[in-house]
Amino acid sequence: MTALTERIGTSVRRSLRRRSEEVDRRDRQPPALRTGPGRHEPRVLYLAPHLGAPSGGVRVLYRHVDVLRALGVDASVLHARPGFRCTWFENDTPVTYPDEVVLGPDDVLVVPEYYGPGLHTLPADLRTVVFNQGAYHTFDGIPLDAEPGAPYAALGRLEMLMAVSQDSVDLLHLAFPDLPVRRCRPVVDAAVFHPGDGPRARRIAFVDRNRVAERHQLLHILRARGVDREILPIAGRSEQEVAEIMRGSDLFLSFSERDGFGLPPAEAMASGCYVVGYTGGGGDEFFDPASSTPVRSLREFAAGVLEAVAWPEAERRRRGAAASERVLGRYHEAGLREDLQAAFDPLLARVG
Repeated sequence: MTALTERIGTSVRRSLRRRSEEVDRRDRQPPALRTGPGRHEPRVLYLAPHLGAPSGGVRVLYRHVDVLRALGVDASVLHARPGFRCTWFENDTPVTYPDEVVLGPDDVLVVPEYYGPGLHTLPADLRTVVFNQGAYHTFDGIPLDAEPGAPYAALGRLEMLMAVSQDSVDLLHLAFPDLPVRRCRPVVDAAVFHPGDGPRARRIAFVDRNRVAERHQLLHILRARGVDREILPIAGRSEQEVAEIMRGSDLFLSFSERDGFGLPPAEAMASGCYVVGYTGGGGDEFFDPASSTPVRSLREFAAGVLEAVAWPEAERRRRGAAASERVLGRYHEAGLREDLQAAFDPLLARVG
């Protein structure tokens, strides 16, 4: 490669990186919202990114709206793109769009942490709740010379933060000690994610978004040790497809990293899959060493997988069943209903 060719290649890579960063900043800007006179009953609107690919975080936003409506709250999902709604999972959740909404002084806008860099553009008189499903990403895109307390210092009527795990609650309390933080637990849907009665293939499933270099090393180690398993990534599939794969797999590898909770390994456990891997932080509360193998390094990861594949199938099934019972017994809709009621009842009572 000539020096000129190398310089051109470097320039192209920099240009592509800048373009990607610009697209990311643009996508993380909240839409323009209108405020005006209030109505008799306050509404709760959950601002949600219009992502075409499956996203567990967006699925959680839809579920919150459904549960709040069951509690009698006037709640909807708010998508910036007119006509958009998520179709990769079944739902009849009410969806609205910015040109259809005028937010009153008693209404509440719930904003995901995804929009952190653009929170300063929201109307100053708007009651807001930040739903932080990724506490380890709170300051992504926030420059170090930003106002202390950014990005939340920019919100004039910030009512509270919500998080999905105790780990995230603790981290947010550490960063923002003066802000109220409430935990609203995730739901692992037992109607979708359950062990089933069918056979399990000699198959290892995983989500291939995080720790790419480490995953490459791990899979080579497993090949070198003669592990005879189908290797199947599950990212980008529908909720039903993921559940079917997990029900038919005997192992799930967790590459969780900086996760607020980590739904994929929890859903794998609920499906009776034996899980080996990283907790990502948020998963500390459901990775029980008696029914899974939490790890802290590549060495531990490889050793844990080799140990699990050496067990008799009945032992993996026994441990997978124990993990399923534990996860489904803790992360259910009744628990989320209780959490949301405790979070929003005082908030919606303070109107006028």
